[in-house]
Amino acid sequence: MNPKLNLLQPYPFQKLRQLLDGVSRHPGFTPIELQIGEPKHQTPDFISRALVNNLDGLSNYPTTLGISTLRINIADWIKRRFNLPEINPDTEVIPVNGSREALFSFAQAVINNDGVRPVVVCPNPFYQIYEGAAYLAGATPHFLNTFEENRYQLDFSQLSDDVWSRTQLMYVCSPNNPTGSVLTLDEWQKVFALSDRYGFVVAADECYSEIYFDEANPPLGALDAANRLGRKGYSRLVVFNSLSKRSNVPGLRSGFVAGDAEILEKFLLYRTYHGCAMNPAVQAASAAAWVDETHVVENRRLYAQKFSDAISLLSAVVNVQKPDAGFYLWLKTPVSDTEFTRKLYQDYNVTVLPGSYLARDAHETNPGRNYLRIALVASPQECVEAMHRIKELLTRLA
Repeated sequence: MNPKLNLLQPYPFQKLRQLLDGVSRHPGFTPIELQIGEPKHQTPDFISRALVNNLDGLSNYPTTLGISTLRINIADWIKRRFNLPEINPDTEVIPVNGSREALFSFAQAVINNDGVRPVVVCPNPFYQIYEGAAYLAGATPHFLNTFEENRYQLDFSQLSDDVWSRTQLMYVCSPNNPTGSVLTLDEWQKVFALSDRYGFVVAADECYSEIYFDEANPPLGALDAANRLGRKGYSRLVVFNSLSKRSNVPGLRSGFVAGDAEILEKFLLYRTYHGCAMNPAVQAASAAAWVDETHVVENRRLYAQKFSDAISLLSAVVNVQKPDAGFYLWLKTPVSDTEFTRKLYQDYNVTVLPGSYLARDAHETNPGRNYLRIALVASPQECVEAMHRIKELLTRLA
């Protein structure tokens, strides 16, 4: 077996199961599950119909590049959403089976192990796929700790020039999982300057880009930032996005990568051998989903309602802030995050995820310690009930 598999840490939800093993849930409360970032809003009917109406496509092998209609619809959506003058659907867009598989496999295509000790840079806390992708590509992950007190900005001075000089790939998550922070244009300029100086590729994870609170001010995207800064051709930049959160179709496993055409040409070659072409019926449903915005606006309205309710209830007992975007509440705990998670599960039958499970010890600290990631994915009524229970526990522990 590949010895690099031994470098992989247990996934956060496996650690959560171990933490809660043997703990009895309070029988007086109905269970509320807020630990997994799995959208629970209704999948739009027109997407389901498009999937069913194109099942005859199952009789054909799909191409890795996907049908032109899907790529064109994705490119048109990118142009509208991120204010771009143009993006080529034939060379700058590839459909993928959800952002997760693409974020992982991208490292395998990018990392060059010839005579070097390659580095992959990640934010911390972070999405664990970045770390696993780095290890299995033969690279070492290095982390940039982010903290509430400086708005979770990336502090590039945490890594030495030696580390940066060996960096081949940097994962950037904006809006961030789990903090919900969004990079500013100035921050993107610093990322691009480092990429230019050291020659590494930037993988911009934007799967939460469509969950935000002000319809007039959507989060800045990496392609938009590059265009504003006059970076033609999106040099060394590839963005990853998905329909899962935007359209409430996590089971569809549909997303895209877009950006530097030269990199995507090589990534397409890799994917052709990898055997990850998208199901034809899924392609048809995805093509329909990227065209429609009405259901996405309604989706945002529901999340905005849940955040408003949550902050209204919790602000009386804890300092809680609405994130820039996304559907996670990143909440500081008065006791250890693992202890709070166990007490909440045992005494109130609410399941959340300890923040320390989403981070690594780096630079002498774990920046996720004593935080909770609360996924506001359940119904508005369930979320309100969960906040009442969390408030009660916070009051008890104050």
